[in-house]
Amino acid sequence: MPKRAVVAGGAGFVGSHLCELLLDQGYDVIAIDCFVTGREENLKGLARFGSKFKLIRHDITQPLPPSLDAEGPFDEVYNLASPASPVDFDTMPIFIMRTGSEGHRNMLEFGRRHGARVLFASSSEVYGDAEKHPQDESYSGNVNPIGHRGCYDEAKRYGEALSQSYWREFKVPIRIARIFNTYGPRMRPDDGRIIPNFFTQALKKQPLTVYGDGTQTRSFCFVTDLARGLYLLMRSQETRPVNLGNPTERSVLEMAETIKRLTGNAVPLKRLPLPENDPKLRRPDTTRAWETLAWKPEIDLDTGLALSLDYFKSELARDPSIEASVIGKT
Repeated sequence: MPKRAVVAGGAGFVGSHLCELLLDQGYDVIAIDCFVTGREENLKGLARFGSKFKLIRHDITQPLPPSLDAEGPFDEVYNLASPASPVDFDTMPIFIMRTGSEGHRNMLEFGRRHGARVLFASSSEVYGDAEKHPQDESYSGNVNPIGHRGCYDEAKRYGEALSQSYWREFKVPIRIARIFNTYGPRMRPDDGRIIPNFFTQALKKQPLTVYGDGTQTRSFCFVTDLARGLYLLMRSQETRPVNLGNPTERSVLEMAETIKRLTGNAVPLKRLPLPENDPKLRRPDTTRAWETLAWKPEIDLDTGLALSLDYFKSELARDPSIEASVIGKT
């Protein structure tokens, strides 16, 4: 019998790639998505798997439909559901918090009923504006719970605590992935994060928006590497949080110059104030991922950005009205 998995947030950027990987591995997969930020076009390529893939339109903050239980039993539950872009934090903060709390509890209860492993897609945001660099899993973070990013940061921190509580009280086998900056095809061009913003602006010959002085750093992991990390984490026996990200660090200014070079557009920079609690330094310590999963990123930045460029070109050709999303006044 093939393994059977449920992927909440399966029509999202990361979720759709994970569904594809699982199907390639022979799984039967059911994706759940309410399409707040997920997109149907992310799933078009999965039609080739026929009846091995199903989609259920549902908001996991609501009780899960009995029809989903009837599809069981299930071996694995991946909860990737949640808007994750800073541009969403102002428009749907309550929904984000409910997704990480009520929604994740629904997925944990579902996993408990089916005796399934449950993976929670947490985030490097649990470290906040970190005072430790690079960030390893022992660091408890520097988070402002009432700031602009608090709805997402605390939803992820709560989801981790809830997962551990289900492991301690009910022995539900849980996995926690702390995901660092990820990029690649199927990102929303108006997502508001660095790479989609820079590609969208450069291809439209618009100034690239840089917050603060641009010396803040990020590490960028290609999406297929991340999906492989999630798959390996689920198959492991690791119940502690695991950082998944690329340990190569780049400044925002470096990324701006790289994307200007790739697109061939010498567009200027537009400086904007640094958003509240925006992390100054962010790079994962991935020692645990290597030691417990034998995982490390394989796609180098140049290769990943070239693949992403082709995708963003096609998205803008499909809909030239797409604009980058900017935080704060312009």
